[in-house]
Amino acid sequence: MEVFRSLSARMRRARPNVVVFFTDQQRWDTTGVHGNPLDITPNFDRMARSGTHLSCSFTSQPLCGPARACMQTGRYATSTGCFRNRIPLPTSAKTLAHHFREAGYATGYIGKWHLAKVRTVGPVIPSQRGGYEDWLASNVLEFTSEAYRTTLYDNHNNPVTLPGYRVDALADAAIRYVDAHKDRPFFLFLSFLEPHHQNQTDDYPAPEGYRERYEGGWVPPDLAALGGSTSQHIAGYYGMVKRLDEALGWLSDALRSLDLADNTIVLFTSDHACHFKTRNAEYKRSCHEASIRVPTALKGPGFDGGGRIEELVSIVDLAPTLLDAAGIPVPQEMQGRSVLPLVRGERDGWPEEVLVQISESQVGRAIRTARWKYSVVAPGKNGRRNPGSSRYVEEYLYDLRSDPYELVNLAGEDSYREVAGDLRERLVRRMSEAGEKEPTITPVPQQSGQRRPFRE
Repeated sequence: MEVFRSLSARMRRARPNVVVFFTDQQRWDTTGVHGNPLDITPNFDRMARSGTHLSCSFTSQPLCGPARACMQTGRYATSTGCFRNRIPLPTSAKTLAHHFREAGYATGYIGKWHLAKVRTVGPVIPSQRGGYEDWLASNVLEFTSEAYRTTLYDNHNNPVTLPGYRVDALADAAIRYVDAHKDRPFFLFLSFLEPHHQNQTDDYPAPEGYRERYEGGWVPPDLAALGGSTSQHIAGYYGMVKRLDEALGWLSDALRSLDLADNTIVLFTSDHACHFKTRNAEYKRSCHEASIRVPTALKGPGFDGGGRIEELVSIVDLAPTLLDAAGIPVPQEMQGRSVLPLVRGERDGWPEEVLVQISESQVGRAIRTARWKYSVVAPGKNGRRNPGSSRYVEEYLYDLRSDPYELVNLAGEDSYREVAGDLRERLVRRMSEAGEKEPTITPVPQQSGQRRPFRE
């Protein structure tokens, strides 16, 4: 019997557990490792410094549902068909849960889903759960909960009301799941709503007393320059991020107490970021860093001591990364690629840009390179009805080296014509690689010597 237990323990150690700690609408610069001076994220910062920090991490679609489809499948939003909110993930789509289950893992989902059929707010039928076997979730959590009233739905779609602040409620459920599954390999996807706004009140409800900590505090330069709803909302937003970071600490402590920390991969990332009504009439759905750049770090087997990775990484790269790290073959249909070669220092062949698809506010496409941001928009197309277009026109060109906060639009300037031409070709190539038909992109008329500030 002792020999059997020893063999079982070795088998568990050989197959790492995996936890995805997924936040909603969190900017990269809420974190200390990205320069925020308010000490909001000590646990994330520690994780990034001791593990692997993907310091240039971007969503491929700055919108909740499409980004989640990308995260679950490792494919672009137009490839899954989920190019906007309220399009269900096809039942034929293979998710992380399917691959981990086939490899013998227990699979659990806790929190916000946002990939079920139209008109589904809370309960999600089993065929729409993306292959997850243990379920405690709500399709659109912002509509079935408030900051201190959290209602999720269990495997049988019975409502479950959890006590405490919403972040605490989900984190406690995750810790209970980990404890219950500690004797077999598990894959847990923990999906928070925070720091997303509460839709019904258009507010960022932090825990009691947390908003006050950050009133009058540091404001990112793009928000300081452009205003939007920043002064109204950022203190509450920071308070929500602070509680999320505390929850990351609680989960890490639980893994340590259960002797699972050394054999559990933890991925922290977000679906998209937040521009506080500075780039359009709401919080996301634009090509700007404030919409697309997110904090991302991993720790555990394969990632401890990986350091700071400067290559550009997309959310579509995270699914193949997790499979690769768990020793599960990465399927050919995944359009992202594992970052493990980057962790090993193997950088040859890594893409020099990330592709972003934008919907609802527009039919838009963009690429982000180490230096440049280049975006196009489809004239006459409706971002809620049309997944793509055969024709686009240039919209923005930013030099991120001299203008990191994207305040001066260089599109149409004669002196940047060659730069725009190169980026145009690269964007078309990346769109084709993502499965889109090769489009025509029309340059904006040249405007010699007249730089256009953002607000024009």
